[in-house]
Amino acid sequence: MAMANSVQMLSESDRRLVAEWAAACAERVLGLFEAESPGDDRPRAAIARARAFSRGELDTASGIRQRFGGGSTAREANSPAAAAAARAAGQASAICHMGAHALGAAAYAVKAASLAAPHQPDAADNEIRWQFAQMTADVRAALRLLPPVGESRSGPLGPGLLASGQIGIIIRQIQAYLAGTG
Repeated sequence: MAMANSVQMLSESDRRLVAEWAAACAERVLGLFEAESPGDDRPRAAIARARAFSRGELDTASGIRQRFGGGSTAREANSPAAAAAARAAGQASAICHMGAHALGAAAYAVKAASLAAPHQPDAADNEIRWQFAQMTADVRAALRLLPPVGESRSGPLGPGLLASGQIGIIIRQIQAYLAGTG
């Protein structure tokens, strides 16, 4: 399956690196979804696919086909925190297609964590700090290759959902940390 080149894509080896990190970010908040929908294993399966891709057990084309087979779990969630957790898993599974989805997975995980702790104003910052503690130097280097959110129109960091609202703010904060200015 041929894909158009985009600065948001990352090389396959870099996508495999960031996929494990993004899966860990999504898995950290997965319990928010599973507490609400214990019989729905689609987000867990999406995270497992991201990990399989990171280990080289799933190729890009297979990952893309499987990603679209599960339907929209997030729209079926009852709470905003559970929906954000499901979206984090979906973003992680999309990394096989485009590396920029790693930042989407991390941002939705931060959103889920902060929505689940409305009386803890530092919940988002704490989640970002945890995410950074999980990054290897290679993951940081790969994520630094991505353009700033909102600057490149050819991918998920363009003028779509990842660039706007709370998710856009969170990705900007993550990218500021990556640049050493956060």
